[in-house]
Amino acid sequence: MEHLIFLLIFGGYSPSIAQITSSTTTTTPVPAANRRTIRVGVAAVQSTELDSIGWPMSGGAINLAIQKLRDDGFIAAFDFEINVNYTECDRSLGAAVGMEFMRAKKYDVVIGAPCQDPMEIMATMATYYSTPLLAWGLVTNSKFTDAERYPYLTNIMANSLSLGFSLVKLFEMMDWDRVALLYEDSAQDYPLSIVNDVETAINEYDDYSVNVVVKQVIPSGDLNDAQYISVLNRIKSRCRVIVAVIQTATPRRKYLRMITEQNMVNDEYVHIWLGLRSIGFVSSGLTPVWEVSPDDGWNERAKVAATRLLVMDLSTDVPDVNYLNTFTSQCGAQVVNPPVSCETEQCKNASTSPPSAFARSLHDVFYLYGLAITNIYNTNPANLANGQAINDAMQLTFAGLTGEVSINANNTRVPKLMLYALNENYDQASFMNLTYSLDGGASVSLAYTNEASLWFWYNGRRPMSIPICGFLGTECPQTFVDQYGALVFSIGGVLIFAMLFIITCFFYVLRQRKLERDRIDAEWQIPLVKLQVPPKREKERMSKRSIQSGPSNITDTSKMTFDNTFSNYSIFYLDKEPVLSTAHPASNLDRSDYDTFVKLRKLDHDNINKFIGLSIDGAEYMAVWKMCMRGSLQDIIGQGNFSIDPFFMFCVIRDMAEGLKYLHNSFLHVHANLRSGTVLINESWQAKLTDFGLGNLAEEKKPMKRRQLWMAPEVIRGTLLPHQVEKPADIYSLAIIASEVLTRKEAWNMSERKDTVDEIVYRIKKGGPNLIRPDLDMDGVEINHSLLVLIRDCWSEDPMDRPGADIICNLLKNMMPKKGNLMDHVFNILEDYTTNLEVEVEDRTKELTAEKKKADVLLGRMLPKQVAERLKQGQTVEPEGFDSVTVFFSDVVKFTQLSQKCSPFQVVNLLNDLYSNFDAIIEEHGVYKVESIGDGYLCVSGLPQRNGNAHIKSIVELSLDFMAYCKAFKIPHLPREKVELRVGVNSGPCVAGVVGLSMPRYCLFGDTVNTASRMESNGKPSHIHLSAAAYTLLMKHYPNQYNTASRGDVIIKGKGVMETFWVFERNNQFMGNSSNMAYNPENKKKQKNDDEDDEDDSSDGSSRAPNTPPMHDVKANSPPRQRKPGPPSSPTFSKRSVSPILEEKAREIHNEETEALYRQFRRQETLALM
Repeated sequence: MEHLIFLLIFGGYSPSIAQITSSTTTTTPVPAANRRTIRVGVAAVQSTELDSIGWPMSGGAINLAIQKLRDDGFIAAFDFEINVNYTECDRSLGAAVGMEFMRAKKYDVVIGAPCQDPMEIMATMATYYSTPLLAWGLVTNSKFTDAERYPYLTNIMANSLSLGFSLVKLFEMMDWDRVALLYEDSAQDYPLSIVNDVETAINEYDDYSVNVVVKQVIPSGDLNDAQYISVLNRIKSRCRVIVAVIQTATPRRKYLRMITEQNMVNDEYVHIWLGLRSIGFVSSGLTPVWEVSPDDGWNERAKVAATRLLVMDLSTDVPDVNYLNTFTSQCGAQVVNPPVSCETEQCKNASTSPPSAFARSLHDVFYLYGLAITNIYNTNPANLANGQAINDAMQLTFAGLTGEVSINANNTRVPKLMLYALNENYDQASFMNLTYSLDGGASVSLAYTNEASLWFWYNGRRPMSIPICGFLGTECPQTFVDQYGALVFSIGGVLIFAMLFIITCFFYVLRQRKLERDRIDAEWQIPLVKLQVPPKREKERMSKRSIQSGPSNITDTSKMTFDNTFSNYSIFYLDKEPVLSTAHPASNLDRSDYDTFVKLRKLDHDNINKFIGLSIDGAEYMAVWKMCMRGSLQDIIGQGNFSIDPFFMFCVIRDMAEGLKYLHNSFLHVHANLRSGTVLINESWQAKLTDFGLGNLAEEKKPMKRRQLWMAPEVIRGTLLPHQVEKPADIYSLAIIASEVLTRKEAWNMSERKDTVDEIVYRIKKGGPNLIRPDLDMDGVEINHSLLVLIRDCWSEDPMDRPGADIICNLLKNMMPKKGNLMDHVFNILEDYTTNLEVEVEDRTKELTAEKKKADVLLGRMLPKQVAERLKQGQTVEPEGFDSVTVFFSDVVKFTQLSQKCSPFQVVNLLNDLYSNFDAIIEEHGVYKVESIGDGYLCVSGLPQRNGNAHIKSIVELSLDFMAYCKAFKIPHLPREKVELRVGVNSGPCVAGVVGLSMPRYCLFGDTVNTASRMESNGKPSHIHLSAAAYTLLMKHYPNQYNTASRGDVIIKGKGVMETFWVFERNNQFMGNSSNMAYNPENKKKQKNDDEDDEDDSSDGSSRAPNTPPMHDVKANSPPRQRKPGPPSSPTFSKRSVSPILEEKAREIHNEETEALYRQFRRQETLALM
């Protein structure tokens, strides 16, 4: 019976129903002569049910549908003439309008009245006049699904009987068998019609029985609240599942308010709203049903009440949300525009009103008609006048504003019903999809995986049809505690005590096992803070700047030091002992990994490096291994500075084989990372395998591709993980390492091989008849041939042909060339190495001594010897004062003009030749050269080594030798030019010290230096200018040994008037004739006489130099005149600057001005005497 009803309601769905595709559209413009005008008759309502189906708030949907069809490429060949007449849902007016449209005016299509009574009359008339009739609005009664009775009726609305069967299916799923049916009081009986169809479905559903305990109309109007409360109270005493059919927004919101006031918004009550409008929880437009503007104070409470609602409605899924918004905003305004062109006052006032509740249905039914006539026009235009052909063409599917629209063979919409509820964000969410198949059966699709999500607002629990405590709360069952409380507490106490005892014992055992496991894990888990970076030897730093920071410190070589890297490992100190470590990216470790590390730490063998533990509390994991001081086998072979003889080779191969045998027989069964870099050599020269058993850890961050040189072909070809490598792969790797040992070269001899690593790996992977393997070139070393055969067997292409580790060890025992200890053998080798090292150290020491002497000589030329020695010893050179020294300044006369005649290189060569010989002269007289800048020259005697009063004589002798050498000096490229010096000498106290940290200089300070500079700048070419202090010192200690003359009073800048003196030559009577000869640099050792001998052998007498200036007529060697002290020295020049030569050069320009002032002073003095 049920299936018959479904067939009656939904009919069959023929495969011939058209689907909307791009092929049905046409965008080609149609000439005006070929365009057709479709006359449409609309039976509307002007004021009845205005919010639901009123024409002023609905008619604009036709204009928007026409525009949408044109935008989508349809109805290009059609124009529309819309004619509206009003039935006001009256049956008789509906008959009159139907006669006018179908009989009198014979319209092409009629949009029937949106009410059920007049639509029934018009549908009968459409059958008689064969006029296509479109239904929308409140036309949901199941009787309109009878295609035999109404063959020309196409209904966009789903029938309410399908809604009823869907609701009963929901009752069955939720196990609700007592319901109340409420419906809104309406003049058109639309809600009552839906409720009647629901009740029919309940009665006809055979699989599940539902009892309707209340069926009541909801009072309308604010004055009927008492009746409303009476209805709700009646329901409260009979059921908890309430089904309501409420059409418009205002009654819906009032329902929310009333159930809130009657305390029916809790976990016991579930309210189900039914509708066929595709609006769900919204009222009009897109506004939620619980909101009004302005807020009347109930918005928030109504929203809370809405959380107890379930809404069963047509699908509200609209693909084009933007168009829906456009429709909502423009529908009211479009009703006055052509072709609808409504001119009534209601239409004119509806421009800002939201669309009616069923306006979208009107839009979709007209859009459906537009699609149908477009398809007919494109396929068979002659059928445009055939009403049956048009009805058949409307059996298609498209996406409308009311969701997915699908018209079956009965020209009735196939309903796609959805069950909506509010989620935790108060947003509408779909929880169930009910779709009817073509054969009339129903299918239910759940949109949730957990039913608790549907009952979010009910604390995840489904409401029951009958509450536990009954409808009045008086039938609560007696609890188990009330019935058997005493017995339960007695037995429960005993059981609890026993349970607590058992649980305590259980957890005690678990705790003990956990403590034991933690203790075992603590043995291999190493805190990162315990891994200390080894200290690096820092260079000794001195508190004072020096050229050499002190004597060399030779560290004790008996204690080994490390860098922070060790081959492929990092070195740390663990409990003050060096250890090796490898870094691995952090990963998730499980209990099996922990057990593996415990077992790994227990592995112990002479040829297996000890695994100490793993640090897992840092950014990356650190595997810690025991230190092997000799490094890896790869390092020893790569260095190439150690003699590896056959016995050593054999022992290393044997040790590796023994270690591999042990690993293969252990729980690991395989090494999986064997290469020469993971074979370490300890202090006893034993080979130890390391870096094994860590296959469950991730590989290092950047594993080198070069490691594939040790991998077996089957490993390179496949995608095997480290824990999937088998024993034959280790045997292959052992053979590659053995080839390194025998040839004493790196794997595959890559340093001398033309092939790259990628090429070799490719050839290994390729295989074939011509296999590539390392060359076993012994280079003259005698090796047992059986060992070479064994190695070739170990790297066989087929893993099954490779011998096992046990066989290899047995064969190696038989091949042992001699019995002996490898340590003793290595000691003999080291003795020879030590002898060679001693010879090399001795040669290097000699080279170091020679270089040190060169450095000392160079340093002695830069600084005084005693100063340099103190700096070399790391001592601070404090400034030192000297009571009496003699300072020498010289300058090449007219050097600027002379330089302009020379190229830069010639200037440099000129000064180099001149000053090189000056330096030789300085060495003859024991004078210290302070500096030379450009053509300036500064010397001093009496410091840093005091020489009594001999400093004045040393400087005078130096000056005379300089003058004599300049007379004989020839400029190669300017033979006619002469080099003349201007010399200034002054004696007095001075302070000397080292200045600066970078490029330190030994500098002089004091007024003595400043005065000597003034003597030079105020002197004359080829003259030696002495201050009064220098002259007095010379005459006091070396009288009559030199021909001198007073220059007279001279104005000295910064000093005032000073009497100065000239030194012309040595007195031959005292010095000997040879003393006045020009200095010959090629005969440095020709004459070295002591100062005292020169004084004894000298003779009296003096002669005036031919170039003595005739400025003063004074006697030679005259004593200096006594004058009043001059003006105080300028504070600017009270102390000598670091570079007096540069300062003196800046003052040369003032010489002529000084001479003019001096002549003026002499004239004034002469006049005063007269």
